[in-house]
Amino acid sequence: MEFVHRSRRGAELFLLLLSLAVGIGAYAAVGLGAQGKVPADIYTYGGILTALVVAAHVTVRIKAAYADPILLPIVSALNGLGLAMIHRIDLGRQARTPGSHEFAPSQLMWMTLGVLLFIVVLVAIRDHRRLQAFTYTAGFSALVLLLLPLLPGIGKTVNGARIWIGIAGFSFQPGEIAKLLLVIAFAGYLVLYRDALALAGRRVLFVDLPRGRDLGPILAMWAVSLAILVFQNDLGSSLLFFGLFLVMLYVSTERPGWLVVGGTMFVVGAYFGYLVTAHVQVRVEAWLHPFANTPSGEAVTGTYQIRQGLFGMGWGGLTGRGLGQGSPQNTPISWSDFILPSLGEELGLTGVIAIVLLYALIVERGLRTALICRDNFGKLMATGLATVFALQVFVVIGGVTKLIPLTGLTTPFLSQGGSSLVANWALIALLIRVSDQARRPPPEFFDDGADMDATQVVSLR
Repeated sequence: MEFVHRSRRGAELFLLLLSLAVGIGAYAAVGLGAQGKVPADIYTYGGILTALVVAAHVTVRIKAAYADPILLPIVSALNGLGLAMIHRIDLGRQARTPGSHEFAPSQLMWMTLGVLLFIVVLVAIRDHRRLQAFTYTAGFSALVLLLLPLLPGIGKTVNGARIWIGIAGFSFQPGEIAKLLLVIAFAGYLVLYRDALALAGRRVLFVDLPRGRDLGPILAMWAVSLAILVFQNDLGSSLLFFGLFLVMLYVSTERPGWLVVGGTMFVVGAYFGYLVTAHVQVRVEAWLHPFANTPSGEAVTGTYQIRQGLFGMGWGGLTGRGLGQGSPQNTPISWSDFILPSLGEELGLTGVIAIVLLYALIVERGLRTALICRDNFGKLMATGLATVFALQVFVVIGGVTKLIPLTGLTTPFLSQGGSSLVANWALIALLIRVSDQARRPPPEFFDDGADMDATQVVSLR
């Protein structure tokens, strides 16, 4: 069947109403479950959430009328559910330790900033193809942002990882913005040099390996990822950045040899990082033996958080304890790194599966956008944005479920954290911009009897 070009903004509005029902309903259910009454600020909270979502929808309707209608409602539902869960954890911490800091109000503020950035991106970037001109600028800026946490004075070490900077009392994770810039840089670079990188070298075991002279880019990205692992103790970002480049390289060249070379380099780099980095060794040992004790009877370092998360998900079972009925506050940093086990405790395996499916839908729509996009830069950019999202979700969920070693990445749109939330709203804005260009009807050429050899100017707006 031929692709039908329709705006589908009415369908988006209907889905947004359902997403608001999920977010506001979860907030009300938390109050009923934890305190036996609907929160007193439910109208204020619901009004702010509705205003933000409507503002985003109106912007999409005006500036990206043909954009994918599913992305914004999914993000709205995830963000609303995350806010409700953070509020639930705040109530649990307040009941245990009166006067504890509340994270939900600041998360709502960060969501407001995220939506504002979402609007700014859609208004400022009218054509994603213009970003190709900033290929090297984006790459250089991303490297600068990645190096900032290593600078003395502004770099901060949190939970063993040096990935934060502190300026004027505010903390910020520059790697969240760097991942978006790297997508732009990789897409622009691969569009220019894909032909050279696609040339096959020696054939080994039915796989065409790349030529040795073309290994420069992947060696450079491997060195950057290894430096992040060794000097910043950040296993998650190292995997995210190298995996992003490797996937985009494979998609642009269609050469499986790059996956073989990149996979081998990743294994070697991960093993080297394990040997020289004590923080990584602690994470791996906690992953392999989460229930082990030392000879003195104390828990092995780094295992308590994993155990509590696993216990919480096990207690939740298939359908969960119910919002407000569990004890997610017993898991350390449950409002951030371990918010998914907290949701699993109160919503059960069924709720976790639904959340994973929502994430999968975002990735699927991103890849679908890449398939129908009419320019190579847009194809690679949409692929990169979807890959970033998929790798981050895999790393986070894999870590809290003991599938892979635990990392410090946050769960997109659910976890408390301003840097991650704002950056992910910008990511969705870029994906919506590309999808609008891909789904928009192509320009039509009219034969009015004039000279067909004459140059015709076609507006792409």
